[in-house]
Amino acid sequence: MRALRNLALATTALLLVGAAPAPDVYGEADFARVRKFDAHVHANVADPAFVRLAATDGFELLSINVDYPDFPPVAEQARIAYAMHAADPKRFHFATTFSMDGFGAPGWAARAEKQIDAGLAQGAVAVKVWKNIGMVAKDAAGKRVFLDDPRFDPVIAQLEARRVPLIAHQGEPKNCWLPLDEMTTDNDRSYFSEHPEYYMYRHPEEPSYEQLMAVRDRFVARHPRLAFDGAHMASLEWSVDELARFLDRFPTAMVDLAARMSQVQAQSNANHAKVRAFFVKYQDRLMYGTDLTDSPPDPHARAQNPPATGDFIREADTVWRSDWRYLATPLSQHVDAIKADTPGLALPRGVVDKIYYVNARRFFRLNG
Repeated sequence: MRALRNLALATTALLLVGAAPAPDVYGEADFARVRKFDAHVHANVADPAFVRLAATDGFELLSINVDYPDFPPVAEQARIAYAMHAADPKRFHFATTFSMDGFGAPGWAARAEKQIDAGLAQGAVAVKVWKNIGMVAKDAAGKRVFLDDPRFDPVIAQLEARRVPLIAHQGEPKNCWLPLDEMTTDNDRSYFSEHPEYYMYRHPEEPSYEQLMAVRDRFVARHPRLAFDGAHMASLEWSVDELARFLDRFPTAMVDLAARMSQVQAQSNANHAKVRAFFVKYQDRLMYGTDLTDSPPDPHARAQNPPATGDFIREADTVWRSDWRYLATPLSQHVDAIKADTPGLALPRGVVDKIYYVNARRFFRLNG
């Protein structure tokens, strides 16, 4: 009996020694099977192909309605979002918005609140404010409007009371204030070349980058109970050190990575260890997003970021797989926007799970 027991123990030990430990990082083959959430897309056509691709690639989607002149009117964006959410409420989520028309005139806040209520009633999980606040919009007296304007307070109070997150695109990449030949990425060169109205280097009379960032920070400080998502890495994409300072100053704020991956890749090519350490340290504060935009065909459409080729489904799949390769694996790839090969960060599985899924589900209160 003792001999049999010893043999069994020896066999078990051999099996344990020979068993390969589970890898700490994902590979490319894990892409489709891991649950993921793209927390920043724009579905501007009611095409179920986007949701079908998301299902195939393992994604839930947050489509964000926004008062952007290049997009369909806000009412049309809302109609599309309502229909797509109703068709697949577990995979397609959306954020609503409100119009800045008539800001400062009597009744504006009540109209904005009514727009928000309509979206929430249809299933919206957040509200979006865009860069036109601070860069374009003016009040009824013709004065530029900034996000820290106290006339927003009734609207923000409504969001706080109902625990509705605010997604805020404030400012632009720092490249927006640089000459084209000093920009760090080709996607920014393309976008601002074709959107001169938002290219602040050509408009020195407009607010500076630093002014817009200060406004954003004052707004967040004034509303500590607001669930705040700084879209596009809170426009601090140029420096993980600066973004870390923002996250440290505002410990409940989140940021998404939408349309800023190439700026991160430029930094990791310069200091791979620092960028990887940033993602690990702030793993609970970052949400994956792309800014992928499915819009009606338009031969006169201007450059978007990510770039559009006219084959949206292929674009989306390519962007998602490229970002996965960079964030989740150690594999290198050529990044056209920075004209360089970029090794992946190979983030630990637990970190990837949070950035790609857990954080968004928690922040947008989708876990209940």
